[in-house]
Amino acid sequence: MTTNIKKLVTTALVAAIYATLTLVLGAISYGPIQFRVAEIMVLLPFIKKDYIWGLTIGCFLANIIGPYGVPDIIFGTTATFLSVYAVYVTSKMMYGKKYALLVASTWPTIINAIIIGIMLNIFFGLPLILSMAQVGFGQFVVITIIGVPLYKSLEGKYFKILKDAF
Repeated sequence: MTTNIKKLVTTALVAAIYATLTLVLGAISYGPIQFRVAEIMVLLPFIKKDYIWGLTIGCFLANIIGPYGVPDIIFGTTATFLSVYAVYVTSKMMYGKKYALLVASTWPTIINAIIIGIMLNIFFGLPLILSMAQVGFGQFVVITIIGVPLYKSLEGKYFKILKDAF
């Protein structure tokens, strides 16, 4: 398989998995306190930057069908892009450092808490600080509390496959 086709297929597969997990678990994926299980995948750019587009597209697709409409399509997708890009940059800046993954896992929490918290406040009238805290809490639980240990447990066994996927 040529490299471009391999990249396209891998990007589509990541996008499809993210969107499907979000939609299938819709009851906990949307709202001020959301536990988007698919957000565990935002750690993938720590392995390789090529995962950034698949995750961004997957979020976009999930938000098209989600309950918050255009604001979430724009702001939610932007928050995901900035989050996964920050995860990637952290992996490069802190390469080999013991706490690099832990630091990287906090970016999606901070970025989503700010952007989605503001979105929920402006477009849906929810209290700003409360919205930020709720979004941040959900992100922190899924990505840092669940995602980081899962990442570490899979790291030695499967990451060569994930690195070679592109």
